Amino acid sequence: MKIAGYGIQIDLPRGWEGKIYRRPEGDPTVHAGNFPLPAQDGDFGSAAVSGMPANGVFIALTEYRHEDAARQLFAATGLPLPIAPSDLDPHALQRTLPGQSGVQRFFTQSGRPFCLYVVVGSSPTRDKLVEEANRVLRTLSIGRNTQPYAYAPG
Repeated sequence: MKIAGYGIQIDLPRGWEGKIYRRPEGDPTVHAGNFPLPAQDGDFGSAAVSGMPANGVFIALTEYRHEDAARQLFAATGLPLPIAPSDLDPHALQRTLPGQSGVQRFFTQSGRPFCLYVVVGSSPTRDKLVEEANRVLRTLSIGRNTQPYAYAPG
């Protein structure tokens, strides 16, 4: 299944769920997982990872404001793949949960700043789950945002 919006597109294998959304005062976010995703969640999937099974893979891709692309944090160009099992760290999670590890990477693509956040469980092995995440992430494409959005005056 292919999902697309805001210049972002990703192919999800059978058994995966995903969505691309934008909050009223935010930037586009992608959620994808190999388990049922909650209807409402934080941008980095706090509800999703709280209910994620041991064989779960969760991916969040969150765009930041255009002007942030000039910040050193987003200096890396292009989607940072592949993710290696050695990149995973239980302390990279927003909230440490037993049996879960994750990685967070900041980058710029098509002039757009993003954070990629990947969380995996531990069964059957982290190596296999990271391989599954990489397969899905290799289908991700980021182009210009053809669905303009405006920020509320601050």
